[in-house]
Order: sequence, then C-alpha cells, then structure tokens
Amino acid sequence: MITQAAAQRRTVGVLVGSQVLGGTGLAAGIAVGSLLAAQLSGSDALSGLGGTVQVLGAAVAAVPIASVTSKLGRRYGLVLGYLVGAIGAAVVVTAGIVESFALLLVGCALLGAGTASSSASRYAAADLATAQHRGRDLSIVVWATTIGSVIGPNVLTFSPALAKALRIPTLTAPLALSLLCFILASVLLWTLLRPDPLLMARDLSEDGVGATVSGSVWAGFAMIKASPQALTGVITMAIGHAVMVGQMVMTPIHMNHGGASLEIIGLVISLHILGMYGASPLIGMAVDRVGAKAVGLIGIATQVLAGGLAASTHQGQSWALTASLILLGLGWAATFISGSTMLVAAISVVHRPAAQGSADLVMGLAAAGAGALAGVVVQFWGFGQLGLLAGALCVVSALRLVFARGQ
Repeated sequence: MITQAAAQRRTVGVLVGSQVLGGTGLAAGIAVGSLLAAQLSGSDALSGLGGTVQVLGAAVAAVPIASVTSKLGRRYGLVLGYLVGAIGAAVVVTAGIVESFALLLVGCALLGAGTASSSASRYAAADLATAQHRGRDLSIVVWATTIGSVIGPNVLTFSPALAKALRIPTLTAPLALSLLCFILASVLLWTLLRPDPLLMARDLSEDGVGATVSGSVWAGFAMIKASPQALTGVITMAIGHAVMVGQMVMTPIHMNHGGASLEIIGLVISLHILGMYGASPLIGMAVDRVGAKAVGLIGIATQVLAGGLAASTHQGQSWALTASLILLGLGWAATFISGSTMLVAAISVVHRPAAQGSADLVMGLAAAGAGALAGVVVQFWGFGQLGLLAGALCVVSALRLVFARGQ
C-alpha cells in the first residue's frame, strides 16, 4: 500500500501537470477577454463584463465542484470544472464568429468553471500535506500555473496565423487553445490522480471514521463563521482577489487606448501573471516559517503600492504600469497563499470541501463585483482612480489581519 508521503508526492506532481495545462488555457483567454467584450459590445464601459462574468462563473462553479468533491473526491470535482470550462471556451469562440455579446457572456460564465478547478487544485495539494509543509506544498501547485500562464497570453503573437488556419476571428484564437488545454488537464487528472488525496486523508484521519460529510455551501459558511482563523483567511483572500481582478481586467483597455499593440499587452499580462505565481514557493515557505498573518500583511502592503503606482501611469505602455502589474501579482500571491493556508489549517479534513467551496464562492463574488465596477470607474473617473480605490480597499483586509487572533 502506498504511504502518505509517497501519495503526497504523486498528488503534487499530477497537480503541477494539470496546472500547467489549465494555466495556459485560462491565461490565453484573460489577455483578450476585455478586448473581445469591447469589440462585441461596442462600449468600453462594458469591456470588463467578460472577465467579470468569468470570475462570477468561477464563484458559482465552486459550489457544485465542492459538492461533488465532498461526495466523490478531488478527482471528480476537478475534472468536472475543467470539462465545463472547455465547453465555455467553445461557446466564446462561437460568440466571436456570430458576433454575439450575449453569447460571449454565457461562454465566459462557463469558462469560469475552469478557473474554479484550477483554484481548487491548491486545496488538493494540502489534503495529505503535513502541518509543517502545508504552505509549501500548496504554493508549489499555485506556482505551477506560472508556466502555462506565461505561455497563454503570448499566444497572441500567433493569433492571426492561428485564426486564419481555423477560419475564426483573431481575438477568439486563444480560446481555441483554452479548449484543448482544459480537455488535456481533465484527462491527466482522471487518469493519474490516484489515490484520491481527499479520500485517503479522510481514511487516515481519526475524525473521518463514521463522520457525516456535507458538501453544502451553507454548512461551509457555518464552519467559516465559527472559526475566527478561517474567517480571517477568507477575508484576506477575497479582498486580495478583488483588488487584483479589478485592476487586471482594465489594464488591456488602458494600454489599448494609448496605442499599445496586442503583443505588448500580452507581454505585460504575462509579467503580471508571472508576479502572481512565480514567487509562490518562496511565499509558501515564508508562511510555514513566519506565519500566514505576517505574509498576508506584506501582500496587502504590496498591493497598496501597486495601486498607487498604477494611478500615476498614462495610457499605453509604460515601465511604471508594468511594474505596478508585477507588484499587484506578488501582493495577490501573498494574500492568496496565506489566506488559503489559514483556511485549511482551521477546518478538519472531513469537512474541508464545503468550507473551501464557500470560501471560493465569496472570493469569486468579491472579485466579480470589483471587475464590474472597474469598467464604470475607468469610464467616468479614469484608470488612476481605480488604482487609488483598490489601495483603500486593502485597508479593510489589513485591519482584520492586525486584530486577528493567532497565525
């Protein structure tokens, strides 16, 4: 019989592979999402809706993924999300072909399920991890997204040739890549994620013997509310994610108005995503060594700096804007990993899927709201004000962490 340590190494390895594929698919769509929405809707004020609906779709998808995971294990839940995401990618491509903004939003909502599975993978990495290495193992899976996320936006360079070969609009070409990547990620997880880390962790846990398992989102909310540490983790993740998404979805529009090319926009988004994931292992090890609270505060401070820097930039491409996007990604990683670790540590492995699904629902709804408001803020007040408002929102998260008990 395979040992816990060996099963954990196998789990992390398989999840790393699926994250590379999933990250490529997600990032390819992110780089063109707002541009495609602006093109089909004819309004910059609505340009953020594509990304916003995708984030909202990810939030909603977290609920059925958590329910399936709770009953059947991580493998079933993660594969479900990626397959629905593949359908979403196909719908977005179709929307571009028939020039339907409404259909685009439907596709983006379904595409969000792929985001939900990619996000939930971090929890799978923590199921069999020891308390001493929980942050590290979780962050390694987060880091794996770096490879695919940097490759994804740069497919824009080949979009004209790919679109011509497939006979589809140029801006939809990256979504064809998303479709393929999500299917490959599903096959990898279904075939190799054995033993299932959640089911094995429950078998090894004393709490798992004879326990009644609930995947209900309401049960998850109740568990989070009952644990100050879990609640702090959710607040840290939700606000950090909202701040990041709000600024990221509007950056391509800000650059496009200044005449930046698709290639330059793709490069800047790639560097932002590199900031989001590239330093994850170091952040995870810092969480294990100095605590999630300290790392979360550092992440918040970094996001405040990023917002202030973004507020000073002009339209188009600039080094200041690029630097702000990298810092925004680094700050997000610190809040995401520290908040996730706090949540995992506070909830028994038997009940984690419900709490984790509820947490990702809250995180997604916060980010969706930020994405929707971002377009309006930029339309009426400008990109600079968006950066300043994001910095102000960070204060709420900082206050919760400063006055939180433990960690």
